[in-house]
Amino acid sequence: MTALSSGAAVSETVSETVSETVSEAADPLADAHSRLRAAIDVLGYEEHMYDMLATARREMTVSVPLRRDDGTVEVLTGHRVQHNFSRGPAKGGLRFSPDVDLDEVRALAMWMTWKCALLDVPYGGAKGGVRIDPRLYSTSELERVTRRYTSEIMPIIGPEQDIPAPDVGTDEQTMAWIMDSYSVSSGHTVLGVVTGKPISLGGSLGRATATSRGVVHVALAALAERGLAPTASRAAVQGFGKVGRSAARFLAEAGVAVTAVSDQYGGIRADGGIDIVDLEAHVDRTGTVVGFPGAEPLDGDLLVEEDVELLVPAAVECVIRADNAARVRAAVIVEGANGPTTPEADRILEDNGQLVVPDILANAGGVVVSYFEWVQANQAYWWSEDDVEARLRERMLGAWERVRLYAAQRDLSLRSAATCLAVESVAQAHRRRGLYP
Repeated sequence: MTALSSGAAVSETVSETVSETVSEAADPLADAHSRLRAAIDVLGYEEHMYDMLATARREMTVSVPLRRDDGTVEVLTGHRVQHNFSRGPAKGGLRFSPDVDLDEVRALAMWMTWKCALLDVPYGGAKGGVRIDPRLYSTSELERVTRRYTSEIMPIIGPEQDIPAPDVGTDEQTMAWIMDSYSVSSGHTVLGVVTGKPISLGGSLGRATATSRGVVHVALAALAERGLAPTASRAAVQGFGKVGRSAARFLAEAGVAVTAVSDQYGGIRADGGIDIVDLEAHVDRTGTVVGFPGAEPLDGDLLVEEDVELLVPAAVECVIRADNAARVRAAVIVEGANGPTTPEADRILEDNGQLVVPDILANAGGVVVSYFEWVQANQAYWWSEDDVEARLRERMLGAWERVRLYAAQRDLSLRSAATCLAVESVAQAHRRRGLYP
């Protein structure tokens, strides 16, 4: 049994589901370092700048003892990595997943730094995780894990130090437990210690769908860049959870025919398009997209190879690789997940003339609205949902234009352009602050 609901708050760094496993060959940290190296070379920075930005500023690994409901005690392992503080306090999600390891957390923290810099959000990147499969634990057990993990990392988190948020396997209830644990220790309520909270505890309107809305804002802009009208385009969405589910609905509302969807259990396809509202109802009843009436079954691993104009990988890392990239047919790939495309696959897609909108741009809507939530909590003044969504759209499309123009002016891919812009912003902040002592 798990405490996590299908309507959980959206991850800032965006992955889909705890049980989907990254390929054994996947190495997110190596990919993150490879892309940083390429940006450093393009920008012409000194070697020490690569060393500074490739290394996390602070890492904490903790043991998390848990008293199970049957009275037995189990010891879990948790991490919190703070990659950079040059532009502000650290910010990043907390995931509960059996696949959590320190190198994955390091990579995700680094990607958060670039994402915040690219969207001009005054944070550095962070990430946390506990190695646990939340589906195998009761609500009470998950609460105890969350509170004990919070107490262990409490010295390095806070509204001016590091602000966690939901990610894989966690949700707004998890954030409420963290906020309460931190507040009890502080002796007063501290709303700004986490984002992605319930609305009743200082959460922001529009937060739950922010990542998905951001993905769709950028996806529609990318289709237009390729001369593709929404009503003449088909989309395949890999993952039907926190990000993919709402992204599919927003794409359908914009006129895009969503013809293929997958989740951890399998996939479905329908040439005439899938009714996403009906599919959501089916998933709420059954827990999976599999078996949806009016659609034929599809091997979930093959969804990335569907004949569509738009592909949205919204699950986990490294699903488009050297071994399958040549079979990806979408003209536009918009990364709803973090790191779904390996560097080798990137080169294949670029050689084939396909447009890849990178994760640090495409899925940044979650951290943008988390920033809005943090601002609102610190001011104790909340905005309307229309205000939140209008500001999100402005941020996402402004970043899209900056990246597009930078790429065109320097003959770079969108990923290289986005990474260079982000690294340049962080490096400038680092140089202005200087090295102490």
